[in-house]
This record gives sequence, C-alpha cells and structure tokens, in this order.
Amino acid sequence: MKQRTPVFVNIAIIIGLLIIFYYLFVQSYAFFKSPYFWGTVVIGSIMAYIHSAIGDLVENNKFKKLSNEEKAAYLAEKKVPYFQRLYAAAFKKQSDTQEKDILIDHGFDGIMELDNQLPKWWVGLFWFGTAFMILYISAYAFTDFASPLKEYEVEYREQEASIAKFMADQPPITIESAEFSEDNIAAGEEVFKTNCVSCHSEGGKGGIGPNLTDNFWHNQPEKTLFKNVFHVVENGVTGTAMQAWGKNGVLSGNEIQNVAAYVYSINQMKKPITPAEGGAPPYGDEAKWEKK
Repeated sequence: MKQRTPVFVNIAIIIGLLIIFYYLFVQSYAFFKSPYFWGTVVIGSIMAYIHSAIGDLVENNKFKKLSNEEKAAYLAEKKVPYFQRLYAAAFKKQSDTQEKDILIDHGFDGIMELDNQLPKWWVGLFWFGTAFMILYISAYAFTDFASPLKEYEVEYREQEASIAKFMADQPPITIESAEFSEDNIAAGEEVFKTNCVSCHSEGGKGGIGPNLTDNFWHNQPEKTLFKNVFHVVENGVTGTAMQAWGKNGVLSGNEIQNVAAYVYSINQMKKPITPAEGGAPPYGDEAKWEKK
C-alpha cells in the first residue's frame, strides 16, 4: 500500500495553481485583494481536507486487510518524512535485488534494460505542463489574454493618448523656441511628403516651387537657414502658392519645426540636386546663412 501525499502539500499545490491561473486571466496581482480569490482558496482547502479524510477511511480499511509483516513495513515507511521519501523515490538508486525484480528479459551489447517507473518529478512536470497547455490554449482562443494583436492595439492607444497629453501640456513651439534636431528629420520628411512634395517635388529638388537643396533663396527673412524655413512655412509667401501653413492652422508649431529640420538636412547635409540631375534651376539670391 502506497503512502499518500500529506494534505498540507495538496493545499500548497492548489494555492500555487490558483495564483498561476488567476494571473493568466487578470494579468496582474490585483486579485490578491479580491474576495473571490480568497474564497476560492478556502473552498479548495476544504475540498483538500475532505479528500484527505476520505483517503484516511480508505487507507484504514486497506490497512486492516494487510498481514502483520505488511503492516509493520507500512508503518515503518510512514515514519519516514514525506520530503525524504519523495527525494528517495526521485533519485535513490535501486538495490541489486530490486533491479533483479524489474529486469527486462532482453538486452543489447551487454546493456540490460530495467522496467523503471518514471521519476515522480518528471510525471508531475508532465501533468503540470499538460494542464498549463490546455489552460493557455483556452485563454488564447477565447479571451483577450496572450493575443499579440490586441495587446498591440491597447499599447498603441495608450501611447497615442500619452503623446497627445504630453503635446497638450507643452507650450506651443514658436520660431523663437524652435531648435534643429536630427531626431526630427524623419518626422519632418513625412510632413514634407504629405504637404510640400506637390510643389517642391520629391527630395525637395523643386518643380512648381523652388529647389530647396541649393543655396539660392528668394525669401531670406531670417539669418539662419533653419529659422528661415520655419518663418516661410509658418507665414507663407504673399503672391505665390506658398500658403501660411502655420497661420492657417494646417500645421502645428511642432510639425513646422520637424519639416524645417528636414529641409535643413537636405540643404546642408546632402549634395544639392542640380538641373542636370533633375533639379529646378536656381531661384533668388545666394544665401550666406549664419550657423544654426
């Protein structure tokens, strides 16, 4: 007759599994404050005690049917602490007599095969993994847990809200506070493609509007190139198709700062696009910009 697992071990396993399962569905440890969780713990513990009591009745009934020698062996084994028995079952090597009893009647190349039972720790991990797999697949298929697309949507909305709040709390960017940063070039390129490319063509090589990659500028109200672009985009150019993107409310100060950074980059950080390469011919006077 085999020794049974103590009830306190079963209760610890139940509580551990409940914590794992609750976390899978709640995705935080807030359930520790929930009466439903602790109610489940109490119910699970009571069920474990009932199961242990029923096991005691069955065990006593079987014990009465044992011979005196079997009773003595059972009682001697029961005196061994549970965790010591568990360790021995998992790692202790069988004696020669025990190996003889489980020896399979065939071998190969002098290696004999034993009909060993799988270690209890291995069996336990197998059943835990099986239960976890069933629970995880069910949660993935029928709940919002572990869905990368839904998680992405939630995080994307949170980031958008965070950015919107940050921008709302920041003072509006003006020509006085605007500063060039290479970090703004990529965002400025997107603004340029959306609003400016129809006149200034791809890469700022010019078309209806002037070539933005050379050093000839018709409008030079500012002393630095970056501030000059900011001024022109914000206020527009009277008598031309260049509208006042900032004054008209089409672009925010942040967007003007970004597109000014992009125009500065294609003018100062890249080679000019000449007429021979498809660029518009020079328009205006040669600029002598101060350092930004």
